[in-house]
Amino acid sequence: MQTKILQPTEENLILAAEFIKRGEIVAFPTETVYGLGADGLNVAACEKIFAAKGRPSDKPLSLHVANLEMVERVAKISLAAEKLFAAFCPGALTIILPKNKIIPDFVTGGKSSVGIRFPANDVALSLIKLSGVPIAAPSANLSGKNPPRTAQEVLENLSGRVEIILDGGACKFGISSTIIDLTAPEPKILRHGAISEEKIMEELE
Repeated sequence: MQTKILQPTEENLILAAEFIKRGEIVAFPTETVYGLGADGLNVAACEKIFAAKGRPSDKPLSLHVANLEMVERVAKISLAAEKLFAAFCPGALTIILPKNKIIPDFVTGGKSSVGIRFPANDVALSLIKLSGVPIAAPSANLSGKNPPRTAQEVLENLSGRVEIILDGGACKFGISSTIIDLTAPEPKILRHGAISEEKIMEELE
């Protein structure tokens, strides 16, 4: 497989969305790091993410969405989640919520919950909207390597493993999103990232 770095023109975004629709994987930018995306409702497509990254198959994938309607399609939204979506989304926050049955268990590593992210990046949002599905997208690097901040770093990791890399320039933050779990009675930060725990907890008070 030959890997192509493409500029995110309208034509190339439509091409990339067609790849997603037919079960292929595409690397794309977000404001945090580059993601390796596939149709989050398609098990065979998500298996390609694990194969390309060399990622353990029991690690859950988070879903990238483009609007709240897409969130409601895949997860159960609590009052706390509504507050965080209003305050920080689109943005560098992944919110773990109880999943709806539409999401295959394989995608969530057998868990009854799913991480949802609403990225603040025009290329990512356009790709999700054109694809019409939530996009499962861990960072676009080989498992154990640093998350990529540029299309060139994606190429260095995944050349020959993914056909299309959409080049949106350098990522704004260069660090992963903050992850908060809202499935238990008390919110819990699972990964510190671009949004501080203090700001998040202020919104939940």
